[in-house]
Amino acid sequence: MALIVQKFGGSSVADAEGIKRVAARIAETKRAGHDVVVIVSAMGDTTDDLIDLANEITRTPPAREMDILLTAGERISMALLAMAVNDLGVEAHAYTGRQAGLMTDDRYGKASILGVVPERILRTIQSNAVAIVAGFQGVNVHNDVTTLGRGGSDTTAVAFAAALHADVCEIYTDVDGVFSADPRIVPAARQLKIMTYEETLELAAHGAKVLHLRAVEFARKFGVAIHVRSSFSHQEGTWIVSDHLSEQKAMEAPVIAGVAHDRSQAKISVSGVPDIPGAASKIFATVSAVDGNIDMIVQNTSISNPGRSTISFTVPQEQLTEVVDALEAKKEEIGFVSIRISEQIGILSVVGAGMRSHTGVSAKLFETLASLGLNIDIISTSEIRISVVLPPESLDEAARAVHTAFGLDADTEAIVYGGTGR
Repeated sequence: MALIVQKFGGSSVADAEGIKRVAARIAETKRAGHDVVVIVSAMGDTTDDLIDLANEITRTPPAREMDILLTAGERISMALLAMAVNDLGVEAHAYTGRQAGLMTDDRYGKASILGVVPERILRTIQSNAVAIVAGFQGVNVHNDVTTLGRGGSDTTAVAFAAALHADVCEIYTDVDGVFSADPRIVPAARQLKIMTYEETLELAAHGAKVLHLRAVEFARKFGVAIHVRSSFSHQEGTWIVSDHLSEQKAMEAPVIAGVAHDRSQAKISVSGVPDIPGAASKIFATVSAVDGNIDMIVQNTSISNPGRSTISFTVPQEQLTEVVDALEAKKEEIGFVSIRISEQIGILSVVGAGMRSHTGVSAKLFETLASLGLNIDIISTSEIRISVVLPPESLDEAARAVHTAFGLDADTEAIVYGGTGR
C-alpha cells in the first residue's frame, strides 16, 4: 500500500463527464489499497472567465479581492469531484487550501508557500477516506485567502506530497507524459520515459507547459518523485527523478531530451547606457524592485556612440508595462537615452543532460536555424541548455526543424486528448 498524491488539471475536470472519469480513477486507486490525496484545479477555463468578469467590473481590481474571487474555481471543482467520488461508494471529503493547512506569504496573486500543516488531511487518510484539496490557494498570516499564481495547483500537489511523505506525486494532464516538444506544435514529438529534475526545470522555465517551474523546484528540494501521466488513459507516463541519475540517463538517451518554445516573453532594449561600472546594476536593481523576472540578457557596446552601450533583456509580457515605467522613472539616475520594446518575441530552447559530454550541439542548432533563413537575436546558455530569441511567427517551424535535426522525431504522431496541456 502506498500514499499517492494525485493532481488533476483543468482539462481533466472540464465538464461533468470529465469529473466522473477522474472520480473513477480516484476510486480505482483507493480500491487498489492505496491512501489517496487529490489536488484539483478549476474546471476548464473557469479562472480565465473569472478574470475577464473582474475586468468588466474594474480595470484595477484589488489584489486581495481578486484572490478571493479566483479561488472560487477550485472550490467548485473540489466539491463536485468529492460528490462524484462519494457517488461511487468511496468516502471523500473536500477541503480548501486554507482548511488543508497550506500556509503562504502575503503576496496576493503570486504567493509563495511557507509551509504545510496537513492535520485534517492526515485525519482523513487515517479514517480511510480520500482527501480532495483545492489547488492554487492557501492562507496567509492575516488569515486571508491567497493564490499561488499560474500553475499553482502543480506546486500545491508537490507541497502536499512532500509534507505527507507520499510515495509518488502523480500529475495528470491531457497528454501521456512529458514529450520532447509540445505535441500540438510538433506532432512527431516523442514521449520521454524518464527525466531528471534539472532537465525538467530547464524545459519548464523555457516554455514547456506540462509542469510548472515552481512545482519542479519544490520536488527537487524535497526529493519528491513525480509521475506525469494522462487522465484519459492508463498508460505509463514520464517519471521525473533525482539528478544523480543524469549520468546514467545521458548514456541511454539522446543528447537532447527536448525542444521548448515560448511566446510569453517580451524584450526590452535600454539604449545609450553609460559604459561604466555600476550602470547595469542600476538597471537590474530597478527591474528587481518591481519583481521583474529577467530571463535572457545581452549587452552591446556602441561603435557609433563611444562610451555608451545597449542592454537588452527579456521579461514576461504581463510585466512589461510595469518594468518599463519603473525604468523611465529612473532614466535620469541611470543615465540611459531611450527604451525600445518588442511586445512579443519567440524563444526556442534545446535541453539535454547529454550536452555536458557531447560536442556539436550549438553547431547543429545554428545550422538548422540558418537553413530556415532565421536570424538569431539573443543567445543564452547553461550547462544543459541553449536558448535563442527568434521572430515569433517563425517559432513553430523552427521547433519542428530543430526537433527533426536532433533525431527526436517519433514514428507515430503523439496523442493529445484535451487541448491545454494541463
